[in-house]
Amino acid sequence: MPGRKREYDEDDVRVRPGRSSRPRTRTRPRHDDAVDALVITVDRGRYGCVREDAAGEPEVITAMRARELGRKSVVVGDRVALVGDVSGDTGSLARIVRIAERTSVLRRTADDDDTTPEGRLERVVVANADQLVIVSALSDPPPRTGFIDRCLVAAYDADIEPLLCLTKADLAGPERVLDYYAELDLPYVLVRPGSDLAELRERLAGRISVLVGHSGVGKSTLVNRLVPDALRAVGAVSAVGKGRHTSTSAVALRLPPAGGSRRNPGWIVDTPGIRSFGLAHVSAESLLHGFPDLVEGTLEDQPNCGHTAADVDCTLEAWVAAGQADRRRLESYRRLLASRAGDLEPRDQQPDTGLTA
Repeated sequence: MPGRKREYDEDDVRVRPGRSSRPRTRTRPRHDDAVDALVITVDRGRYGCVREDAAGEPEVITAMRARELGRKSVVVGDRVALVGDVSGDTGSLARIVRIAERTSVLRRTADDDDTTPEGRLERVVVANADQLVIVSALSDPPPRTGFIDRCLVAAYDADIEPLLCLTKADLAGPERVLDYYAELDLPYVLVRPGSDLAELRERLAGRISVLVGHSGVGKSTLVNRLVPDALRAVGAVSAVGKGRHTSTSAVALRLPPAGGSRRNPGWIVDTPGIRSFGLAHVSAESLLHGFPDLVEGTLEDQPNCGHTAADVDCTLEAWVAAGQADRRRLESYRRLLASRAGDLEPRDQQPDTGLTA
């Protein structure tokens, strides 16, 4: 009938198809064919990796992070899984698809006070390290116990064993330094120009060891003695960043085998950019871990004692006065506490120039 409205039924309804009929899934590839490798350098989003099980001098494999890793960081010392071109040929590029669980993480900050921007910026120095080798000269420059104390705190906080390496032993004896750390039973080695490094190599064997030290203490010379082709090796890994070798980047170098031994000689990680350890990432309570010679003196303290000079009832004063610990150690501990709280003037935060009397 003219003018009568048409009635609609389901045939008139059009359903717009979805963009894809395949259901979305979060299942990721398993990458069962991935190759295990160790990260030995990091430079601008490119990672130099080597296979630890490779016979002879391993090829450096250039890799990038796979998108599926999300925000997970990759640092020197990480053990990773690679897919793609793992030949190590010029121009080849692999992908890092997995990062193994880290056994240790050595961290530092630019400042001690976590209320400052520098203190909140936490940086991972190296992963999976077994040992922190603190390189200090006995003279020219004199040993800086403040720096050594900071390194010890960082090592104990990361559950890494410390080793004190005293260089330039031909210029001065180690007695004053060893006396300062007498209560710690801190392992150490002495190094002289041209001296046999057998003892040091023995302590490095089978481990990933991080070397830290101030400028002028002879760390670079030590690295070149331990790894005679270190300059060539560093040049190879820095090529990951298109030829630029930055002095602020950590680089892992495999130690050469000792004689005809088939034992794993270990790895050393050179960290030329580390001049000091900011400890904002370490809690005030954990700072005491770097001073085990003072721990027993705090057992009878009040629960809320901060162990500072302002805490008049702190039992550490009586502990030191009774000759149970070196007063210099207590003063160093309290300087770190004050620095962490932001209570030190800039001039007071300068590293010490040598052992005090």
